[in-house]
Amino acid sequence: MPLLARMLAAPLVIDVRPGAIAGLADLLADHKIATGGRVAVAVGPGQGDAIAAEMLSGSVEVIRIADGDYDSAVALGRALRAGSYEAVAGIGGGKTIDVTKLAAHVAGIPMVAVATSLAHDGIASPVSTLTHESGSGSYGVVPPVAVVVDLDRVRRAPGALSTAGIGDAVSNLSAVADWELSAADTGERVDGLAVAMARSAAHAVLHEPGPTTSDEFLTVLAEALILSGMAMAVAGSSRPASGGDHEIMHAINQLYPGTASHGELAGLGALFCTYLRGNAEQYAAISSCLERHGLPRLPAEVGLSGEQFAAAVGHAPSTRPGRYTILERLDMSPAEVAKAVEEYVSAIAR
Repeated sequence: MPLLARMLAAPLVIDVRPGAIAGLADLLADHKIATGGRVAVAVGPGQGDAIAAEMLSGSVEVIRIADGDYDSAVALGRALRAGSYEAVAGIGGGKTIDVTKLAAHVAGIPMVAVATSLAHDGIASPVSTLTHESGSGSYGVVPPVAVVVDLDRVRRAPGALSTAGIGDAVSNLSAVADWELSAADTGERVDGLAVAMARSAAHAVLHEPGPTTSDEFLTVLAEALILSGMAMAVAGSSRPASGGDHEIMHAINQLYPGTASHGELAGLGALFCTYLRGNAEQYAAISSCLERHGLPRLPAEVGLSGEQFAAAVGHAPSTRPGRYTILERLDMSPAEVAKAVEEYVSAIAR
């Protein structure tokens, strides 16, 4: 009999609303995620600690994560395995969730993502992006079995971190364009369902007016980031949400660490790559979205000179060997990159 359907990896529960965090303990029990065994809660240095203290019972054991790096994730995974925990909830921003996802994968237990910011699409994705001694890397993991986003907590996140994921969501358009470019040039197979999910997530945010602090906008953004993560699970890779845009992001993080958040750099990279493709309509839409919501569009807005940004663009293809994007197709010399960056900056200034 031919295969007529496929099973999709998707969270058992998605709870996006004001006050959602209050239901975390019941969620763990009611959906049989943890039915009586030990439950760990991994918290970051921000709101996670306060949430764990306020909302969870004494039967839950809190583990504090100091650093969002690979070594911290492996150490947490060993602790979870040694402690015979039944499940783990990661409460905090993107780094905390990424660390907890990899740790749960190492320990072989289910993980619940409790997001206190909407900084990138790692909330429900099968990927953890973590720093290590040579820069940063992306690691395949089992996606969360449940996702909780408390909009009240998101509004309390510091500065641009609360909604930096706008840039990550709209960068899907650039990533999908790169995937389709690779299909045309190299014959790479494109997963149509993953593309549909990633593109739908991007367009939901692209044309949402805001304001960014409203329940309506934050709900759209949270759902878009979750859908983007699910698109990666469908594809079995980060391909539908990571192209030349993320290559540039990784290059900036390697060459000039600490400049800006994941979502901010992904949005900047996506706008630049869209400019390189010459897609004027999509370029204008992404530029307008980033400007409307206060995300960076220029290298200077993330603390980089034109020369530094050009160096990152030149370095970008080496961050993801084997991935074909607009950067690989153009294969620009350093002089050509410098000229493209100069023209891009001039185009934004008009």
